[in-house]
Amino acid sequence: MEEFDVDEVLQQALDRLTLLAEATSALTSTLDLIKGLRRVCRIAVPRLGDWCVVDLLGERDRPERVCVTHRDPAALPVGRLEGELPPLPDRDGGPLARVLRGAGPLLLTEFPSRARARNALSARQLELFEQLGADTAIIAPLRARRRVLGALTVARVTGHAALEEQDLALVEDLAHRIALAVDNARLHQETQRIAERLQRSLLPDLPHHLDLAARYSPSRTTAEVGGDWYDSFPLPNGNTTLIIGDVTGHDLRSAVTMSQLRNMLRGIGCDRQEPPGHILRRLDLAHHNLYGGATASCIYAVLTGPTAGPWALDYSNAGHLPPLLVTHDGDTRYLEEGHGILLGVDPERLRPHGKEPLPAHSTLLLYTDGLIERRGESLDHGLTRLRQHAAALARESVNVFCDELLSGLAHDSTDDVALLALRLPPGP
Repeated sequence: MEEFDVDEVLQQALDRLTLLAEATSALTSTLDLIKGLRRVCRIAVPRLGDWCVVDLLGERDRPERVCVTHRDPAALPVGRLEGELPPLPDRDGGPLARVLRGAGPLLLTEFPSRARARNALSARQLELFEQLGADTAIIAPLRARRRVLGALTVARVTGHAALEEQDLALVEDLAHRIALAVDNARLHQETQRIAERLQRSLLPDLPHHLDLAARYSPSRTTAEVGGDWYDSFPLPNGNTTLIIGDVTGHDLRSAVTMSQLRNMLRGIGCDRQEPPGHILRRLDLAHHNLYGGATASCIYAVLTGPTAGPWALDYSNAGHLPPLLVTHDGDTRYLEEGHGILLGVDPERLRPHGKEPLPAHSTLLLYTDGLIERRGESLDHGLTRLRQHAAALARESVNVFCDELLSGLAHDSTDDVALLALRLPPGP
């Protein structure tokens, strides 16, 4: 009999370790916090309870119910249980309010009626117990770095083994792992917002005399700044530059290098006004002598022609993806001339340049690789997909053109994306 008890205790310990390991794996397997919390709740139900709920404290400590999971989905009442909750009361707020202020974990064995609630938050919690049923429940704080981020509620209904004091440690351990995931996700989001603001501060304003649109979309999988950039500025001779580039890497150094290249290219372009291949060679030599150690792709293009047309594009391509030309009728083709090696590889090498007539009312698109490249997919596939999307948008405004390309092609991109689009006038 004693050997059976030992085996049972060992099995219970193994089951608990397995549950915690699976919960940790669920939380770390996705960057989507809410998706991770739903996965954890599906692991906890029914192995730990008959239903569970995760509430998080948002801005100004306003609680929000982000996840409700039941062992029998059909038992969930009609209507949305998730969403914003009433604010934390100043005092006497009931078990949930106490936990959100740092108490717990609390084992509940009695549930008064909603009519006896002293505030709106307590009433909402008691309503949940009435709707889903509860014989016993544990509410544990989600605590990380000495801050309470929310609460985990696990309940069992009548007819199933009641939750006991010995279950408190397991629920508390699970709540701690959830709290670390919530804290890490919020830190990542905040760092990502800071990185995006820094990146956008390095991007220029566009000239107003042309129908131009530009977009920058940061990577959704990293919280660091990148090296994608676009630029356009008028030259002293009346022509206008169109520039896109991408520095190798994805960190602060890449962003610094990007800023250096952009500013040097502006100075060289305004001072020399030479063919684009010569400009890129001068940029390569200057960057190699002053900084060095970094490679980058870049297209330096100059729009030439009178206001009413005809127009032409003089350009040189340093290892970048080819520009896409889309006519008003939806015909598309890539501009393949003037293609050379990356910047930072051989600064002494002469660089080619090409010249392309641009039809009236056509659209010229410069873009970075995050728009088309996907893991495990050929580059040709991505280029073809871009042509198809761009052709369907040929008659949309240039702003809609860019927005739709981003939403249609870059929604699942793991890299930064920069776009620069020019819409030419209809012509005489």
